[in-house]
Amino acid sequence: MQRALIAGVLVAIPAAVVGTFVVLRGFAFITDALAHGVIPGIAAALLLGAPGIIGAAVGAAVMVGGVDLISRRSRLSGDSAIGLMFVGMLALGVVIVSRSDSFRGDLVSILFGDILGVLWSDVWTQLAVAGITVLAAAVLTRPFLLLAFDPETARAAGFSPRWTHLAMMVLVAFVVVASFQVVGTLLVFGMLVAPPAAAALVARRVGVMMALAALIGVASVYAGLLISFHFDTAGGATIVLIQTLVFFAALVGRSIGRAPATTPGTA
Repeated sequence: MQRALIAGVLVAIPAAVVGTFVVLRGFAFITDALAHGVIPGIAAALLLGAPGIIGAAVGAAVMVGGVDLISRRSRLSGDSAIGLMFVGMLALGVVIVSRSDSFRGDLVSILFGDILGVLWSDVWTQLAVAGITVLAAAVLTRPFLLLAFDPETARAAGFSPRWTHLAMMVLVAFVVVASFQVVGTLLVFGMLVAPPAAAALVARRVGVMMALAALIGVASVYAGLLISFHFDTAGGATIVLIQTLVFFAALVGRSIGRAPATTPGTA
């Protein structure tokens, strides 16, 4: 439980930082696509006896490179390119998995992780990932924000929208690849989107939004593990479920706060 708590916190922080830029740009689809796009790489690596994280890195590289290639070489929009690679990589993953009768347990682990089974080596790896992610985000904050609000302003400021977009995809892929062993590919998507989305409903500044997203992520890891321990539920899924409930609570609270006041005698 101690290792799970530390590892979960070290996933929640970089996920909140990167997820803030994802939510600000309305770019959750690429995060979902990357979470699924690494599955064939992981599956192939496990079948070949190689470390799953290597396969995940290869799958993410193919996903990012494919989206960039389709966007540049065709007239399709970025969403169409992402959608094509998404369904293609997911289908490839299912085909690879279907070739092995003993793969169902591994597939569940890939999708949902095993936060209660992390080792100290996983914790140290996640600490390094958190440090690298936060540092990279700090360096790229200005181009990321300019791209999110106005690509033309980013170009005028000397930043290439294409390369900035590619850098954001690489950073998202890095977090997904590094975190899937702790919370799984599907649940890391939830951690990248739910806390920043909840924070966006409350915060008015990007820095405050990022800090609040990290706080929501960390608190949900603690609460999720506590609930998981007492009610024997899946740890990673419980954590993401709490994050989602926090978002809806913030949404309801915001709606109530913005409800127009009525005066006596008016309908």
